[in-house]
Amino acid sequence: MPKIVRFYETGGAEVLKIEESPLVEPREGEVRLKVEAIGLNRAEVMFRQGQYLETPELPSRLGYEAAGIVDAVGPGTSDIKIGDRVSTIPSFSMGAYGVYGESAVVPAYAVAKYPERLSAVEGAAIWMQYLTAFGALIEFGQVQKDAWVLITAGSSSVAQAAIQITKSVGARSIVTTRGADKKAFLMGAGADHVIVTDEEDLAESVKDITSGNGVNVVFDPIAGPLLGKLAEAAAPGATIFEYGALSPSPAVYPLFPALAKGLTVRGYTLFEIVKAPDKLARGKQFIYNGLETGALNPVIDRTFALENIVEAHRYMESNQQKGKIVVTV
Repeated sequence: MPKIVRFYETGGAEVLKIEESPLVEPREGEVRLKVEAIGLNRAEVMFRQGQYLETPELPSRLGYEAAGIVDAVGPGTSDIKIGDRVSTIPSFSMGAYGVYGESAVVPAYAVAKYPERLSAVEGAAIWMQYLTAFGALIEFGQVQKDAWVLITAGSSSVAQAAIQITKSVGARSIVTTRGADKKAFLMGAGADHVIVTDEEDLAESVKDITSGNGVNVVFDPIAGPLLGKLAEAAAPGATIFEYGALSPSPAVYPLFPALAKGLTVRGYTLFEIVKAPDKLARGKQFIYNGLETGALNPVIDRTFALENIVEAHRYMESNQQKGKIVVTV
């Protein structure tokens, strides 16, 4: 029987349990994967803690991203074949279709082939990060050549994707990190400028870099008190995309900067892209093109074995990573 990961109560990483479970046959419109690699995401940590957009029904599986080989196809599926090498697009309920384990059944619409040149580890590090960044920066933000983009939490996998996407369209990135130890990594990853927020004032640094103009788009998963600083750093007419809530403190709406500059402060999630077929199609094509040319290239920080899933979650929560954390199966 395949091993899967499940949790019976919400809480810390230690609630994750590895169990053997009977092999599940896919139903209509579903496919089954022999999983080779699993990409970890902050969403799964929040889901495990009971703090995500979806509330787990216990006991629950979890996990959005896996790469593997299709080994069974349910009725009504014609475009996916047994033997196809695919990875999953986060467009389903984690509780119903969690992918942590040696085997996973997912909706057929949620799998996509990935370039042959990529390993399974890299294949598990595509869709969450690149589609999330694509939606805010390209689909909605309409970032173009010479625009200024402020990307916070710069060493996360989604921020790494945002840096690459910004560069691929000829725009300029300003990336933040709390500690100076990650500055060299971020510059090497393609950031045009890096601001170390423990040592530098964010708004003043942005003004210096942009000759007082500010940034056109902000891409931020932190919120909290930082939102006020982001509004100060924004150019007139800018859009601030908030796609997370890493700060434990409440976010106060920056009313006066928003009024003075005509700012848009916008909540945003990946599901705005993956639930809209036309937007998803544009996103997939953009990403395929970028992977083909090498403009987009998943940055892998560290891999863990499945039996070390608890350690992998703890590592994610430590915020030490520089890119994607992947679990191999």
